[in-house]
Amino acid sequence: MYLTRREILAAFLGTPFALAACSDNTSREFPDGEIVGTNVNLGHILRENRNFEVPAGNWQTVKVAIIGAGIAGLSAGWKFAREGFNDFVLLELEKEIGGTSQSSVGNPVGYPWGAHYLPVPFPENAELVSLLDEMSLTEGRRASGEILIREEFLCRDPEERVFYKGRWYDGLYLHVGESDEDKRQIDQFQKGIDRWVSWRGNDGKRAFAVPVANCSTDAQATALDKISFAEWLRQLDFTSERLLWYCDYACRDDYGLKLDQTSAWAGLFYFCSRVRKSGDESQAFITFPEGNGRFVNHFLEKVREKVRRDHAVVSIIPNEKGVDVVCLNENELRGFHCEKVIFASPIFTAPYVIRGFNENPAFAAGEFQHNAWFVANLFLKDRPKPRFAKDFPLSWDNVLYESPSLGYVNATHQKGIDYGATVWTYYYPMCAEEKGRTKLFNYEWRELADVCLTDLARAHPDIYELTTRIDIMRWGHAMISPRPDFIWSGVREKAMRPYRNIHFAHTDLSGIPLFEEAFYHGLRAAGEIMR
Repeated sequence: MYLTRREILAAFLGTPFALAACSDNTSREFPDGEIVGTNVNLGHILRENRNFEVPAGNWQTVKVAIIGAGIAGLSAGWKFAREGFNDFVLLELEKEIGGTSQSSVGNPVGYPWGAHYLPVPFPENAELVSLLDEMSLTEGRRASGEILIREEFLCRDPEERVFYKGRWYDGLYLHVGESDEDKRQIDQFQKGIDRWVSWRGNDGKRAFAVPVANCSTDAQATALDKISFAEWLRQLDFTSERLLWYCDYACRDDYGLKLDQTSAWAGLFYFCSRVRKSGDESQAFITFPEGNGRFVNHFLEKVREKVRRDHAVVSIIPNEKGVDVVCLNENELRGFHCEKVIFASPIFTAPYVIRGFNENPAFAAGEFQHNAWFVANLFLKDRPKPRFAKDFPLSWDNVLYESPSLGYVNATHQKGIDYGATVWTYYYPMCAEEKGRTKLFNYEWRELADVCLTDLARAHPDIYELTTRIDIMRWGHAMISPRPDFIWSGVREKAMRPYRNIHFAHTDLSGIPLFEEAFYHGLRAAGEIMR
């Protein structure tokens, strides 16, 4: 079905904004660019239920096959290599590894295609801290045991700003123009966060911790998963438009969900899990121009010889001797006879590739629901000019208050390159929109690039003249959706149990889409196999 430009912009940016944008008849030169990234053909192959006969000469024998080279799969491989276990192979569908943490090399800096930071971990997360030590990101410990990150890897100031009614302001919470009631409500909200940070369950654990495996299972905390974050706020009589926007932004930013789509437990996790004690600020961010691609590249250095790119796993066949894995590589079928498999791919795909799973399911794979995003990288020959002398300056994270997008991250910020060419990474979550995935893949590069440029033009009227290229990646299944009654429903725990020599490892198994969770599950699965 053909849609006009106005209809497309209205679908992504809202009708009032689309009407205003389309009434501007200014002639603008459109930049070059293309759709890059993910392979969308595998789903069609799997749904066809083909029989896959591997030629006899195309079989190899290996003790362990890791399916998926996102952070969980790479972490499992890193763990194996670190422990001196080398009889494994890491199979990746795409030509590029890293999943939603992948990045690209650019000029003047690299840039991310998804995840772009890691909060400084608490010292209790010993294996993650050891990774940071190995990467030479740390410079010691405080007397309290807290790790010290080298300054060049901590997000430099200014960190965040928000665009509201034609002006840029410091921070994410909008203080300008707030009423006394707004001030009272944000103060009460923060006191509520402090109470949950201090709370300990009957098991002695925090309600919210990273990884999720360290969270309390006390019913007082897990009951929060039964309702939405919006409902939790309503129950406490929070009505401030600014506060509700702030909480909604948090849900869209970390989960790709709106306030009323997100579990209250997950909403509070966002605000509480990275705070050491009541009254403290959240942990600082570790970041790089290429985002979490820095971690991907480090893992790759350790397991490069084990990685098989462009190997689409089409069938996993448990048997008496172990597990057979069948891959499609450059239109040729290849197979691996394995003792064990680590399934480090999105959990909902398990029934499509594991033979016999549908007939005897170990868990409800359909409960692991994902949402769609698109990410655009804009290559600018120079920075937009500030519209007002007193505008808060260009920051690392730049958010548009009145937009359904998440705004953009400035890739050159961390390098201190404050003038000249740069790369901006723009994020747009579909927010569990009905048929959002289908809608996203129905649009071509030009239409999505137009959404991005039109959205940014509200803050930067000269964005068209400055942008030389826009490349776009569409993530059909970007991240797990922590909707109400999922995280503590019991389905995650069932999926963590090995199934016929197949060990599952993915951030899906935490219900929270974070680097730390993927890392934890990769190490957990590798540890189970080596025990």
